[in-house]
Amino acid sequence: MSRADTGTTSTAPSARQVWTRVRGAALVLALILTGGLALATVRSTDAHGALDPRSSDPHGSRAVAELLKARGVTLTLATTLAEATAAMDTGTTLLITTPDLLTETQQATLHSAMNNSTGRTVLVGAGHASLATLAPGVTAAPSTPVRERTPSCTLPAATRAGSVDLGGERYETAPGATAEACYRSDGLPTLLLLPGPRGGTATDTVLLGSPDILYNSRLDQRGNASLALQLLGSRPHLVWYLPSLSDTSGAADTPADDTTGNFLALIPSGWLWGTLQLALAALLAAIWRGRRLGPLVTERLPVALRASEATEGRARLYRKANARDRAASVLRTATRTRLAPLLGVPVQNAHSPDRLLPALSARLPETTADPRNLLFGPAPADDATLIRLADQLDALEREVRTS
Repeated sequence: MSRADTGTTSTAPSARQVWTRVRGAALVLALILTGGLALATVRSTDAHGALDPRSSDPHGSRAVAELLKARGVTLTLATTLAEATAAMDTGTTLLITTPDLLTETQQATLHSAMNNSTGRTVLVGAGHASLATLAPGVTAAPSTPVRERTPSCTLPAATRAGSVDLGGERYETAPGATAEACYRSDGLPTLLLLPGPRGGTATDTVLLGSPDILYNSRLDQRGNASLALQLLGSRPHLVWYLPSLSDTSGAADTPADDTTGNFLALIPSGWLWGTLQLALAALLAAIWRGRRLGPLVTERLPVALRASEATEGRARLYRKANARDRAASVLRTATRTRLAPLLGVPVQNAHSPDRLLPALSARLPETTADPRNLLFGPAPADDATLIRLADQLDALEREVRTS
């Protein structure tokens, strides 16, 4: 075989074939990368999470932070416990965005600082994990959906704000406890104001069942802005505490809530959705590129095989599988196909006994063979019978040709 022949019969895919196969996947990947880079560029200056006073996202809180600054409130952002306690002084409001993520040690440190201050503490979404330490005597009830609610209390900030979007955690106090309960759901408040340990309004704690009134997307709805500004702007200094993974003060302690849940809660929701979308895209790509059943296709063979070799190979397969019925059917079909033109029978009728046998009997009226048994009979019982059938079919065909 010459080199030219070898080159023309090679089954290795060419560069053009490879590109044709992968260009669709490459285009999708390029679009994903381009879109990701564009999105990252657009949001590079706004890569903060929920309730972050620097974030302009729908769940960010930059709008309320800017309004507070316009009203003369000094805002200090703290991401560690040390920063939060160091910034607290006389006339300070401490906002804790996710108190349930704090460890027991961190909660105890904050509670001590709250008792020593003369300001206000606002706990957003405080639940079972933090109430026992940060708001003793208060328990959390099953949460309720966020929707428009009316004050239903005499708290001045609530009555001035009117209806707001609140829900989330609901709170219960011990019988006889002094507290202002507002924005109730099934009789339980979603906003609770607790007086300080020394009584009066100089120091107090506000429990806010949900953070929605602080979100950029909801601030301009109903009385959300009014209530947020009154709760956070009652003192000249606001410490905005965002617990973060960089805070080492709780490294030696176990988080009050589930560790895995806390870690996932600190991850921006966009990353979680992005991971889910990538996993789905990978699954669809695997299904698309996976091996699937389909019709047989003809492939170019690297070498040419002689007909005798192919015939012998097929015969060996039939013998190995004891497929005498299949072998006999192939022999009879080939003989009938060759006899039909010799007998003047159309090829499409070659396998019809009613058309082929009368023409054969007219051509060989005195033959000793049984044409019906030879051409349409049962499968041979053994190899000897199969060999004898092949010989008889050859003899019949020679007899027709010479008649």
